[in-house]
Amino acid sequence: MKLIFAQGNPDPEYKKTRHNTGFMIVDAFAAQHDATWKVNEKFNALMAEMTIEGEKVLLVKPSTYYNDTGLAARKLVDFYKLDPAKDLLVIHDDIALPLGTLRIREKGSDAGNNGIKSLNTHLGENYTRLRVGTWSERRDQVNDIDFVLGKFSKEEEKRLEKDIIPKAAELVNKFLHGNLDSHSQSV
Repeated sequence: MKLIFAQGNPDPEYKKTRHNTGFMIVDAFAAQHDATWKVNEKFNALMAEMTIEGEKVLLVKPSTYYNDTGLAARKLVDFYKLDPAKDLLVIHDDIALPLGTLRIREKGSDAGNNGIKSLNTHLGENYTRLRVGTWSERRDQVNDIDFVLGKFSKEEEKRLEKDIIPKAAELVNKFLHGNLDSHSQSV
């Protein structure tokens, strides 16, 4: 079984913000596979289940806020007896990477990302991450909180939908098929 765990905030006002880039990617992936989201209060999450090549796959959007997502992840890993190093892919925004950069990281520190800090606290640092760059020139004009909770411009949104989200979905497929390499790419 594989767990695709997206970082984001649950409330509607955060829907198209930089911090919800992970949610946008799993929403697109779920739509590609005709998977339906269901509330699962036991795991503090919205979840979509599918089978790919005979293996169960859970897509997860935690209902906790971004900075507390480790709570939901820990419950899921324990219940399903998963090994985070092999079975977990976390998708999150990264304000240090330019918009359109996709970077795979197999383990490591939180690098100042509070959502990753929560995951590392509850799971340790040994799990695969798909870091999705959200940096733009606007980043230099506002503080971190306003930037990550800010919405994408119309031009950035088009780029996300046309190029970034489809490429990220390809990387999710590679993870599920066991052929995801640590690398960086720009789209």
